[in-house]
Amino acid sequence: MAIVGVYNIGKVLELKLEAAGVHSLDELKELGTEEVFLRLLANNKNTSRSVMFSIEGAIQGVRWHNLNEDRKNELREFFDSVTDSGR
Repeated sequence: MAIVGVYNIGKVLELKLEAAGVHSLDELKELGTEEVFLRLLANNKNTSRSVMFSIEGAIQGVRWHNLNEDRKNELREFFDSVTDSGR
């Protein structure tokens, strides 16, 4: 199953995911948000927090704006721990 057409995943993000070795929604779910984000970050140090939220939303099948606030906070902490914004 292709990723494009899934909540929060447009053509540009789909291409970035493919470049990071993620080719399907099943792979996205299997790897999880944090691992996929780390792969994207390795390819582009400017990968944003909203991209990470988009991935989580795709996994959950919701728009990223509707993510549970506790999960968003977990992801914010993770983002800060792996990017320069947390230093």
